[in-house]
Amino acid sequence: MHFSFPDGNAVRINCHDSSALLAEVRQRLRDGRGFAIATINVDHLQRLADEAEFRRAYAAHDLVCADGNPIVWLSRIAGRPVALAPGSDLVLPLAAEAAAQGLPVALIGSSEASLTLAADSMRARVPGLKVALTHAPGFPFDPVGDEAAQIIARIRDSGARLCFLALGAPRQERFAIHARDALGNVGFASIGAGLDFLSGHQRRAPRLVRQVKMEWAWRMLSNPRRLFMRYAKGFTILPGHIRKAMAIRAEDRSRGS
Repeated sequence: MHFSFPDGNAVRINCHDSSALLAEVRQRLRDGRGFAIATINVDHLQRLADEAEFRRAYAAHDLVCADGNPIVWLSRIAGRPVALAPGSDLVLPLAAEAAAQGLPVALIGSSEASLTLAADSMRARVPGLKVALTHAPGFPFDPVGDEAAQIIARIRDSGARLCFLALGAPRQERFAIHARDALGNVGFASIGAGLDFLSGHQRRAPRLVRQVKMEWAWRMLSNPRRLFMRYAKGFTILPGHIRKAMAIRAEDRSRGS
């Protein structure tokens, strides 16, 4: 499944599910190859249409999976189905891959208080995990500015080989590519609110709400002032992407006939 834009940039979901993603991460960590993971959702799709720097960064990611049921539904309409792999659900499995190889991790973003609690929670749930660095950037954070360079140096000095980014889009995705290219052997996973969920600074939707595909409504109602317009903008772009998905399916069928 892919999403193309008029400037020639394209975002491809190249990890069908979380198992495929973890297998690729396992190999890249073993080989000492840097990488960047993005978890695409409807909010990202809307931003990608409007922000050229975000598009370029996203298109440069090594591993992309579906974070959001609308993305999964679009993939099915296109006849190229992928499974849901939310970034928040990937934090502990990714940390376990690093721990299994004895590789330290870093946590970047959120607040120092949340990162400390998240690190404690991750150590408790992932035996042998080493958290080599926690850092909460200042606000506003420039993902390619002076502070970004300082964070990259700290990651290098810490020895971390997998870095979790909780900076929010588009900052985390832009920083991921900048830092991946600067370091070479470090993996970066943009996981949004994943660390705040682990620390308890944000409450995730109950499992039943997630099972009925209504986590987006839970999040919006929990913070309507911040999230209502974000979700509203996201839903306005869906009809266009549905048409594009149907065109992909039709094109695939014509090639197969």
